[in-house]
Amino acid sequence: MITRSILQEAKFALTQFRALCITGPRQSGKTTLSKLLFKNRPYVNFEDPSIQFQFQDNPSLFLEKFKNGAVFDEVQRVPDVFRYLQVLLDTNTTRGQFILTGSNNFLLQQQVSQSLAGRAGYLTLLPLSFEELKNEGFIVSDLNQIMLTGGYPEIWNEKLQPSKWLESYIKTYLQRDVRQIRNINNLAQFNRLLQLCANHAGQILNREELAKQVGVDTKTIQAWIGLLESSYVLFQLQPWYNNLNKRVIKSPKLYFYDTGILCKLLNINTKNTLAKHNSYGAIFENWCISEVYKNRFNRGLGEGLFYFRDSTGNEIDLILEKETGPLAIEIKSSTGEDLKLTAGLKYWSKNQPGKQGVIIYQGKSSENSLLNFDFLSWTEIDNV
Repeated sequence: MITRSILQEAKFALTQFRALCITGPRQSGKTTLSKLLFKNRPYVNFEDPSIQFQFQDNPSLFLEKFKNGAVFDEVQRVPDVFRYLQVLLDTNTTRGQFILTGSNNFLLQQQVSQSLAGRAGYLTLLPLSFEELKNEGFIVSDLNQIMLTGGYPEIWNEKLQPSKWLESYIKTYLQRDVRQIRNINNLAQFNRLLQLCANHAGQILNREELAKQVGVDTKTIQAWIGLLESSYVLFQLQPWYNNLNKRVIKSPKLYFYDTGILCKLLNINTKNTLAKHNSYGAIFENWCISEVYKNRFNRGLGEGLFYFRDSTGNEIDLILEKETGPLAIEIKSSTGEDLKLTAGLKYWSKNQPGKQGVIIYQGKSSENSLLNFDFLSWTEIDNV
């Protein structure tokens, strides 16, 4: 079993809250983590229709069996459980009674904010990070293989063929489960949107253009992207507003939480195909940004990730809000320290004197005495 970096943060949260909510995509390891945290407590999976029926038939009697706590998996399947848990947790204020997991952030967060505010902590478990793979002793020297495989634990634990597993995951989770949440009947249009999102990974989101290509209106595009975001398929990187330039681009950029899913949607099944693909630079950028997300979530930190672009073309791939101030990050798939790649950070240094900047690339880490920023190898991305 792979030790998850979020484990210590989860243990701490259980000392602070009466219940802990763990969200994340299916197969990211929520159940395994929850059972590890609650080794001697009951486990209840609300995906099971018979369990759903037992609860709905008599909620009070059902919960009476778990008055000393339990793991409730996929609780968004039975939204009424939150109201009953509220009463139970108000009666008993002991810390760390329940772990609640869910694979749809919108449904779970909505119920938690309505019924369990102040009673439940909240953590997000994403697929395996590079840091976790490294710590477990997996061979992680081949970046292209890492990006192609993605981070879902079962693939790594069982040494599975990534392409086959990811194909099944897309068919069962993305095309069936996610679509059913909003009763999306037109599978062809929804699949078309998935493909277009993959082709636009790392680009500024243009809902109007997507709507034209999919054949639906912009409100539908917005709703479907929101669904994919709340289901942890993709995320939107918001623009960073500051005093660098008033003419900033205000639309978000689109990224996937897992590059294995991204590659599969782009029909990239081999390292050779990946290396020659037109989207290689965008996939590397996606991998780096998703890694920063994972590391922050594993440490219980807020998102705090943005990008910058203005109307004249000045751009920073990633701006990370830190206690010491914003860190500007440029991401390049190049293996050499080409100073032509530093234009964005030069603009940053000119307008934000004294602020930090770094380039993540595929070469070796080095300090540059001539510039205000350093070159950082992808192998040290967990240090960002």
